[in-house]
Amino acid sequence: MALQRAEKTAVSDHGGSLDAARALFPDAPRPWVDLSTGINPHAYPLFDLPATAFSRLPEPGRIAELARLAAGAYRAGPDVAVVAAPGTQALLPLVMRQIPAGRARVLGPTYAEHGRCARLAGHAVEEVSDVAALYDADLAVIVNPNNPDGRVVARETLLALAGHMHAKGGLLVLDEAFMDVGPAAHSLGDACGEGGVVVLRSFGKFFGLAGIRLGFALGAPDLVAGLAATLGPWAVSGPTLEIGLRALADQAWQTRMRARLGAERARLDAVLATAGIEPRGGTALYAFLRDPAAPDLFAWLGAAGIFTRRFQARPDCLRIGLPDDDAWPRLEAALAAWSARNQQTDPAKEAKK
Repeated sequence: MALQRAEKTAVSDHGGSLDAARALFPDAPRPWVDLSTGINPHAYPLFDLPATAFSRLPEPGRIAELARLAAGAYRAGPDVAVVAAPGTQALLPLVMRQIPAGRARVLGPTYAEHGRCARLAGHAVEEVSDVAALYDADLAVIVNPNNPDGRVVARETLLALAGHMHAKGGLLVLDEAFMDVGPAAHSLGDACGEGGVVVLRSFGKFFGLAGIRLGFALGAPDLVAGLAATLGPWAVSGPTLEIGLRALADQAWQTRMRARLGAERARLDAVLATAGIEPRGGTALYAFLRDPAAPDLFAWLGAAGIFTRRFQARPDCLRIGLPDDDAWPRLEAALAAWSARNQQTDPAKEAKK
């Protein structure tokens, strides 16, 4: 029984673990190029933090200012409340406890942590592939844009589901972790103030600062007040608070970065195309591949010191994030060598050249 409980609550596999990369590819050249995450490789520039960020507890006024800036950045409506937390991962089980334990359905395939956290909150969890199947749930979960394939559920569809959940006392959890680089017109950040839906936003992915742990929940004031009470008065550290305040207020940087990421995703697609690979989705931060050659490509890149995101339940899928400026030549060289090897071992491909 103890083993079964441990299996149910163990953190699921995810990208970003160089310990895993080293174990899989001990002889790979260093330094590692980590393309296994969906994190911006061009982090918001750090700056000298005031000593008080470390020596004093965060002031309530500064925390309120952070929530106000987040509301503006995420286009929250006037009736929408916002609370900051040490990452959206910390928010997931808290949000899922806002309704009594019941039936949870997650629109998948998607990030596994939503299902795990729903189980921690006492829900019976099922993954479904159709939005219509979410209507019978007490707790419905949608990642929009989806991780890893980038699927987007239209705003009208989300609004209808949110209204249905609100009417019956259920809850829609809408994870918009990648909406900073997604189609903002489909966000519900401006329409979650009446209940029935909570919107989660991640700071670290777009700003490239995942390690500072910062995320936000947007929703009806009473629900958000309950989350804030559970989190307590100092959920966000002093250094994180200062960085969040500066970055969220920097609209010019955000505009430039969205343009840059869009251009770099186009470059990644072009590089993959030269190797005969066509992405099947993703976001501006990563490409999603569905190809029978995915396991071979994962192993080839890993041996070259380039770590990508595989999916054990879906071996034909692979996620490849954007390289930083110095890593592009290594990725391009590794893909060119992989393509050349395939041409040499496949006479049919060679004959088509």
